Amino acid sequence: MGEVSASLERPLRADAERSIRSILEAAERVLARDPGASLEQVAQAAGVARTTVHRRFATRQALVDAMSAAAVEQLAAAIEAGRPETAPPLVALHEITANVIRVKVSWPFALAGSMRPDSQVAEAQRGIARRCVELLGKAQAAGALDPATDLEWARRVYYALIGETLAGDDPGVRDPDALAARVVDTLLRGIGPRPA
Repeated sequence: MGEVSASLERPLRADAERSIRSILEAAERVLARDPGASLEQVAQAAGVARTTVHRRFATRQALVDAMSAAAVEQLAAAIEAGRPETAPPLVALHEITANVIRVKVSWPFALAGSMRPDSQVAEAQRGIARRCVELLGKAQAAGALDPATDLEWARRVYYALIGETLAGDDPGVRDPDALAARVVDTLLRGIGPRPA
């Protein structure tokens, strides 16, 4: 939650940090169900007074911006946990994919919104995209992708596969590791017939 703390311009006590986390998580639940929900509904779901929400977030947009910052911060942590610099590229790709799916399932509203291109959150997302291209480059160097593959195109396809995986309604597959295996397999092998 460091990004959220930094955006508030001063260090917070642990209880204030927990209160903010509670508000952000409640806002995600409420707004994912009803994007038009009020700050009062968010406060009620978080178990805090409406004035507490207003004191921390002057406007609804400030709350949504903080939610996006928290979600992108968790995405960055999910990528780090996959060890993209040290793990073999395909191991890192699978682990990062599963981690990203977990975060995206937890923050569907916060990660679906558009943001100003000059915002810190947009810059963080561009940094995540660059890291993705770097990892795909390592996979390419390891022979997992064709040498002629346009890595930016591959990143866009990879993002689309994750998006479609999350948009899918296959109740039989909800395990992030199984979903990650499907995404990575489709990215690397496509959907054509497999050699016998």
